[in-house]
Amino acid sequence: MQLAMIGLGRMGANMARRLLAGSHEVVAYNRSRESADALAREGARPAYTLAEAVQALRPPRVLWLMVPAGAPTEESVRELASLCARGDLIVDGGNSHYKDDIRRERELAPRGIHYADVGTSGGVWGKERGYCLMYGGSREDFERLEPALRTLAPGRAGVAPSAGRKRATTAEEGYLRCGPCGSGHFVKMIHNGIEYGLMQAYAEGFDILRCAAREELPREQRYELDLAEISELWRRGSVVGSWLLDLTALALAEDPELERYEGHVPDSGEGRWAVQAAVEAAVPADVLTSALYARFRSRQSHTFAEKILSAMRAKFGGHGERPHGSR
Repeated sequence: MQLAMIGLGRMGANMARRLLAGSHEVVAYNRSRESADALAREGARPAYTLAEAVQALRPPRVLWLMVPAGAPTEESVRELASLCARGDLIVDGGNSHYKDDIRRERELAPRGIHYADVGTSGGVWGKERGYCLMYGGSREDFERLEPALRTLAPGRAGVAPSAGRKRATTAEEGYLRCGPCGSGHFVKMIHNGIEYGLMQAYAEGFDILRCAAREELPREQRYELDLAEISELWRRGSVVGSWLLDLTALALAEDPELERYEGHVPDSGEGRWAVQAAVEAAVPADVLTSALYARFRSRQSHTFAEKILSAMRAKFGGHGERPHGSR
């Protein structure tokens, strides 16, 4: 199929590359001309304005946004809406708040412009591994977008369906229509809240292992533990095995003391939104809330646990932190 990829950052550019490898026609746009030119050398058609991106597509058009949530997404949707025609589809694959998706769909509907949201997980590894895609929008637009979703997703290879499943769905391929507009980003929001909790559990556990050598402990209870080896061990047969553990083991193998990380851990918004959603629904979310607060604390004082968190974020998403020692 043909679509425009709007925003060629860490994820957008790699998604465009995966689509090109799947024989899709990609129009590539980014504010910086260099990014569009780089994709052009790999087979994409470059566009240097949003108007050019729209004009390069055959109607009805599909325009997939991968730009930061908030004002950049709002401005992009507003400008695209002024350029699009009835039947065109705008897809927000970034990390917008699901309530913004609901509002945008409502605003665009009278003009006949379709809107969908796709929660996208996969980070900087998605080009090779594929992306987990959580779609929110109409069934009609889901079917229209499905060729691209199928290419971007990991597919069935390597992961067998859960035993006892009564039906086969696209979830087994790594993409799913979660529900109407907003549901995709709602599911992704909770996904990221869970991610915070899992990361915090690993971080605290490795911090305890590291601190087992402290002199205030009785001599017979002190252990000089090799965290890189323990993380590698747990990757094999342990019930706590996961991709996050794989990335932790990778970080510890490269830098056992994580000296390149300060331990200043930002939060990208979805963790806060997940906690807010729990409050609105009166659902207890102790672990998710504590994990979020731990990130707030990391900006004041840093522990080895926070270095583990920083290392995981860098490994799965390419997220940086401010230079070591800066304030």
